[in-house]
Amino acid sequence: MSAGPALSRRDVLRGATCPAPFLPRPPGVTAASVAACTGCGACVQACPQAVLALTPRGVALRPEAGECVFCGDCAAACPEPVFAADRRMAHVMRISADCFAHAGISCMSCRDACPEQAIAMQPRIGAPFLPRIDAAACTGCAACSASCPAGAILAVAREAEDA
Repeated sequence: MSAGPALSRRDVLRGATCPAPFLPRPPGVTAASVAACTGCGACVQACPQAVLALTPRGVALRPEAGECVFCGDCAAACPEPVFAADRRMAHVMRISADCFAHAGISCMSCRDACPEQAIAMQPRIGAPFLPRIDAAACTGCAACSASCPAGAILAVAREAEDA
């Protein structure tokens, strides 16, 4: 029998421990580089779109707040080596089952908001079209998430083959 993660008695009484939820990061920030974040907030103040926030785990992108336009102001303002030269996001967007199309309501706001045209609408007989995100074309900017009236578009870690 393999040994699982060590749990204290308190953890056992609280229930199974869950990993921390995925936290989308700004362009060029990786799980390794965010360790250098001191929490000074310079990047948050420099963001013209106001889509960044400081968390206990470092700087994070708030997809519900709007679209990241990859301007680079956050990286320029940061005094620490948190932002890499590679300006890609380490996440892509994913549409959950909360999408209005799954409930039979026609909505194409995510497709209309996507600046990369990474969202295609899949036709269905007798039902509204279903949105599908092309992970290879998705930049993770979160324009679709900010425009979704159902709040059904979330950031998820980019797959290794997409990275």
